Amino acid sequence: MESSDLEVLRTCLQWQHDGHRVTLATVTQTWGSSPRPVGAMLAVRDDGLLAGSVSGGCIEADLIKRVRAAPPIRPEVLIYGGSAEACERFRLPCGGALQLVLEPAPGKPLLQAIQEDIAQHRLIGRRLDLVTGGIHLYTPHIDETTQFDGQTLIAVHGPRWRLLVMGAGQISCHLAQIAQALDYQVLVCDPREEYSAAWDVAGAELVPGMPDDAVNALMPDARCAVVALTHDPKLDDMALLEALKSPAFYVGAVGSNANNLRRRERLSLFDLSKAEIDRLHGPVGLPIGSRTPPEIAISILAELTAVRHGIRLGVLPATASGNHTSRQSMAAAI
Repeated sequence: MESSDLEVLRTCLQWQHDGHRVTLATVTQTWGSSPRPVGAMLAVRDDGLLAGSVSGGCIEADLIKRVRAAPPIRPEVLIYGGSAEACERFRLPCGGALQLVLEPAPGKPLLQAIQEDIAQHRLIGRRLDLVTGGIHLYTPHIDETTQFDGQTLIAVHGPRWRLLVMGAGQISCHLAQIAQALDYQVLVCDPREEYSAAWDVAGAELVPGMPDDAVNALMPDARCAVVALTHDPKLDDMALLEALKSPAFYVGAVGSNANNLRRRERLSLFDLSKAEIDRLHGPVGLPIGSRTPPEIAISILAELTAVRHGIRLGVLPATASGNHTSRQSMAAAI
């Protein structure tokens, strides 16, 4: 799977190669309830074909009409919503509003340069001057995000997050594929040759060495997550010992509740504080009744997404049988 940025920009480039004019819309500000976040992009071809999205659909319909009637020759600002009438017209949640910058898509050389950086898991910034229409590419800071001051649009493209996975098994394959679509740069470490030799997930880099070395080499910051999935305490614990001392926003490990209780007891024997051990998410993932590797991967990424957005998570309601959904049914059996 590709990140949304790469998908939209790659489509823009292909359309230009095919001789089409392309218009790019970027969400620059939202008020109230909004279907897409700041930085979301939509490419509109001169015949109305779309790639990406900036809303639930009705804003796209208006943009198609605009582009087909008169594609913009200079960047411009559009605001949708803000009044009950406007929200009803565009089917935005009542009281919500959305600001977009509409521009002729960057030319082929710029799109190729942006695409190459994203494909190499590098962040790249694009600074657009709305007065002159000039575009400048630069290397942004890891914490930099899309922003607009009314005159200059700064759009940051590429993976905003990093995910280090311990273990190259089946769950990791699905986790790596889905995570890339969520703008993660994915790295996988597994010193077990029988697993690492078979790793073939495109875009997810296999890093050499032992798990603790992989964590230290990553130098985790607040935009990093570390997930241990080997099911081997000797390997998982090595990674967790280093990751829990780092600023990583999420550290998790697979296993049953009983296994994770024993893991916490083992970790307490080392130079970790109680607060550091309490940061461990285990069993890893949200309790959605996941059993298959793809379902477990989804549960893990759902929890990462919730933690990133500061959502406090409780226990899911009991099932019809009276039992609470397990955090991870498959892991609990291991």
